[in-house]
Amino acid sequence: MSRPIVAVPADIREFDGVTWHAVQNQYIRAAVNAADLMVLIVPAMEDGNDIDAILDRVDGLLVSGSASNVHPSLYGQVARESDGPFDLARDATSLPLIRRAIDRAIPMLAICRGIQELNVALGGTLASEIQEQPGIWDHRKPQNVDRDTMYSIRQSVFVKDGSCLAGIVGPGEVQVNSLHRQAIADTAPRLQVEAVAEDGTIEAVSVIDAKAFAVGVQWHPEYWAETDSPSRKLFAAFGDAVRDYAALWSSCHKPNYRLMAP
Repeated sequence: MSRPIVAVPADIREFDGVTWHAVQNQYIRAAVNAADLMVLIVPAMEDGNDIDAILDRVDGLLVSGSASNVHPSLYGQVARESDGPFDLARDATSLPLIRRAIDRAIPMLAICRGIQELNVALGGTLASEIQEQPGIWDHRKPQNVDRDTMYSIRQSVFVKDGSCLAGIVGPGEVQVNSLHRQAIADTAPRLQVEAVAEDGTIEAVSVIDAKAFAVGVQWHPEYWAETDSPSRKLFAAFGDAVRDYAALWSSCHKPNYRLMAP
């Protein structure tokens, strides 16, 4: 069987006055080399994407990190300039894909901005500039360092015993590379907290009622997915879930959800 394909929503980027749909290479490499999958980049569009048509053609959803943040209006707050930068086209693409992938039992892994999108898509809220809150560490990326140092594994998270994530990387303390200035505030009702940082910041979640792999992490397993054991295990588990989904439909056509959707 050919390798399954996962959809990865793009970001909007501007280069030399031209608009591009882009995904960072580190996510593509992790999907291909650590999860043994192929990738379909989904253009970021504020309107015009047929979500079911996209999901009809893939076997999984990988929601990547980004330099942009989810727009606060999507979780009931007023946007401040300091909350940006924003990418409304990315929001309009990722959030419907997340909700529909869960509905259709399509495996999903959400990373960094992705876990925040997952929380907002299911009715949760986000906190901005968390380093300014009492007792919360500075989780932001270090400045003026090379990229490998920026993404170095240096922070502890604590995986809850009996959680989905514990079945993948084991329970207890795990070292990760978490770089962010926003985090989950109110957890969406359908999400279960899987791991937290020492300061209590939510670092991983899963979808309680999901019928397939549906995990979000705040850190960056994609960066060291080929060399770091927990990162590799997470991508391997995602890859296995995607292959299981693909095998389920390998002997017949996938159902046309555009006709079946309510």
